[in-house]
Amino acid sequence: MKKYFHVINIGLQNNLQYRVNYLTRTLFSFIPLFAMLSLWRTIYHDNAQTGAHNGYTEAQMIFYYMMVAIVDVMTAVNEDDWQIASDIREGNISQFLLKPIDYLWYRLCLFFSGRLAFIGMAAVPLGIFIFCFRQYFLAPTDALTFGVFLVSLVFTALLQFFISYAMAMLAFWLLEISTFIFILFAFEYLASGHLFPLDVLKPGLHEILFLTPFPYQMFFPIQIYMGKITGGALALGMATQILWVVVAYGFARFMWARGVKKYSAFGG
Repeated sequence: MKKYFHVINIGLQNNLQYRVNYLTRTLFSFIPLFAMLSLWRTIYHDNAQTGAHNGYTEAQMIFYYMMVAIVDVMTAVNEDDWQIASDIREGNISQFLLKPIDYLWYRLCLFFSGRLAFIGMAAVPLGIFIFCFRQYFLAPTDALTFGVFLVSLVFTALLQFFISYAMAMLAFWLLEISTFIFILFAFEYLASGHLFPLDVLKPGLHEILFLTPFPYQMFFPIQIYMGKITGGALALGMATQILWVVVAYGFARFMWARGVKKYSAFGG
């Protein structure tokens, strides 16, 4: 374990070199968020019955997007998939085949160190954003709910990372995987609840989406915090999220094992 803590330390140092980049990225990410907030506020003001139709009051809907920003800062995969694909194309993974270090855990340590650095840089603009909409901010209903939310948040980060890692493994077979990454990102953006809460969809489509891992990447932890999932539904949801993490981990391991068999590097 000592070597992986060392990786996290190195990752933090490397990521802090790009703190201005992180700050700029955070600021620009708020632009579409403000646009969505303005859109929903207009919808609620123009149609007073909208809240009764979708199960959200105006305050709850605005708070939902505040939580989207918070969860995204804490769990999103930024450039890890691109870096993994680059390591494969350029032959940098050869050293991991010869040394007693697991590449998946190495990349996971870098992912978490990147999240820590990003949270540190995004804390100020995120705090300003929350302050601007502080009248809509809702505290968790109780300590247990908040604790379950934090646990779900960890699984959310793991699920996002393992899916991105598995996607990056396509670099063993393909020279350029950017198209697949963009397709996955677009689908995640829609199906995870990033663009809108999934329970505004028709029941049939909502149930189909919950058969996929995507709602557990954003929508599910937010629902826990807001107290919209409780009791047996919460227990089932947590079990399903853990199951998807295990499946994604297994798939990531499978893609690595198959890719390494095809991998070849020359020179040195």
